[in-house]
Amino acid sequence: MAYLAYITMPDRENAMTVARVIVESRLAAGVNVLPGALSVYRWQGGVREAEECLLVAQVSRAAFSNFCNVVRRHHCHEVPCIVALSVEAGHTPFMRWIEENSLPLS
Repeated sequence: MAYLAYITMPDRENAMTVARVIVESRLAAGVNVLPGALSVYRWQGGVREAEECLLVAQVSRAAFSNFCNVVRRHHCHEVPCIVALSVEAGHTPFMRWIEENSLPLS
């Protein structure tokens, strides 16, 4: 089983750093970096707005726990947005690629 992991980052530079770390460590098979997101959210009793960068990572279920730990270590937010969306179906070769390239740390 695979996940698409949705992560918000404060800017492109931080997003690229995290994307490289998780792909180089083989915790994610790949990451899409989407700059230019505008976020409106509630934080510490107020409504905030921020420009952010979205990451969408292809992660195996087996690697997800390690993936979260590494993202948290490299993320600058106190409560980072890391959400896993289960992939119910997909192009079989692509799904196999995710499983082969997103591995738990040994």
